[in-house]
Amino acid sequence: MSEYSNAIEINGLTKRYDGFTLDNVSFNVPKGSIMGFIGQNGAGKSTTINSLLGIIKPDSGEIKIFGRELKANEIEIKRDISAVFDEMPFHEQLNAKILDKMLRHIFTEWSSETFKKYLDRFALPMKKPFSKFSKGMKMKLQIAAALSHGAKLLIMDEATTGLDPVVRNEILDIFMEYLQDENNSILMSSHITSDLEKIADSVTFIDKGRILLTGYKDDILTSHGILKCSRSDYSSVSREDFVSARLSDVGAELLISDRAACEKKYSGAVIDHATLDDIMVYYVNREKKEWS
Repeated sequence: MSEYSNAIEINGLTKRYDGFTLDNVSFNVPKGSIMGFIGQNGAGKSTTINSLLGIIKPDSGEIKIFGRELKANEIEIKRDISAVFDEMPFHEQLNAKILDKMLRHIFTEWSSETFKKYLDRFALPMKKPFSKFSKGMKMKLQIAAALSHGAKLLIMDEATTGLDPVVRNEILDIFMEYLQDENNSILMSSHITSDLEKIADSVTFIDKGRILLTGYKDDILTSHGILKCSRSDYSSVSREDFVSARLSDVGAELLISDRAACEKKYSGAVIDHATLDDIMVYYVNREKKEWS
């Protein structure tokens, strides 16, 4: 595989539906990193991911994976991608033993040894039908299969939703091991921003089909903050200095996107750390500007 610096490059991706448009979406996932892809339901995460996987055809824009254009190299590129979804794609009557035989014929790089190693690690039975698996077991099975054919890019679409914290932590540990090979990369869409705060290198935030923020997670968390003040002090804060404000009877909490500038301008103000969850909620309310 030729040298490339970004596992994924999306430029100007647009897809129009009745009532929704994925609007000129652009972002890169650097090779060897994990990017968190965040946004509300219906924001455009799955449309973007389905475009990446060639499931839907965009109206315009360019997608490059491993430095090569997806449209011209789709078959070769897909050999090196694994996708994991919220719903399991394997038939409920199958078991892991039959699945191993099937996938051996589909993927040229399939490793039964690696697959069995993950099954053991996850305590997944070989002969029990998948219909008897819990949601957590089904997700672990998908991940075991995804990591057993030498894929260089793992795409996760809401894959950890509904899993208990113990199972999620186990899966996050596996992802960190996977990324120890600097040729491997992950794009992970998730509602659970606390998971992404633990493991993501970068974050892309999509809302109503448009990218609002994309960049290194630490830079985004450092530049944003929650400015807390009384209602009387709130009236003296310039509206261009905050994204949106959550108002209560006694005071206001404002999301600011340039913490350093606000610390100088409002030197007496309390500015707390903002989480990815805070950033998402305040940006979603940016058009209202004030909310409670």
